[in-house]
Amino acid sequence: MAFFLLIICIACEEDDAVPLPKPRGYYILEFPNKSYRRWDTVFCPFSFEIPLYARMEKKDTFQCWWNMALPKNKAMLHLSYKTLTTHPLPQLIEDCRTLAIKHQIKAMGLEEIPVIIDSSKVYGLIYNIMGNTASNLQFYITDSVSHFLRGSLYFNAYPNYDSLLPAIQFFKEDIIRLIRTTRWK
Repeated sequence: MAFFLLIICIACEEDDAVPLPKPRGYYILEFPNKSYRRWDTVFCPFSFEIPLYARMEKKDTFQCWWNMALPKNKAMLHLSYKTLTTHPLPQLIEDCRTLAIKHQIKAMGLEEIPVIIDSSKVYGLIYNIMGNTASNLQFYITDSVSHFLRGSLYFNAYPNYDSLLPAIQFFKEDIIRLIRTTRWK
């Protein structure tokens, strides 16, 4: 009987510790092996390589706007194309810069990576936006005469840079591959 009273006394002892909520957990990100295929369509005057784990979805029936869906990781690369015959190049570049800078409200930093590939006439800029922003990677490429292609990577997730960083780095390689393999028609 004394044993049970001791157990009850110990169990009823007041605990000064404040109960804390369970810490938030994050998904374990699993990435597929890198393998690519050429993507080409009669609707657009360009082609490039995309990963086998991606699928292209037409975004607009009248313009050459596409989404490169990466469904396993809930990511989407929005691509929009414009011709330089109807849109002035300086204005398109300024629009891209403005869109990237809008993310700096929440960003910790912005890195601009120049793109110069003379052999295929691909020139542009990659914006690497660090921090809890809606889009951490954006880019534009052009041949400076006729073609202009803009891209933005988005995740269907709350923008937590620390947890998204491995996925951002993984898909950055795919975006760089897309840029390097772009061919204008």
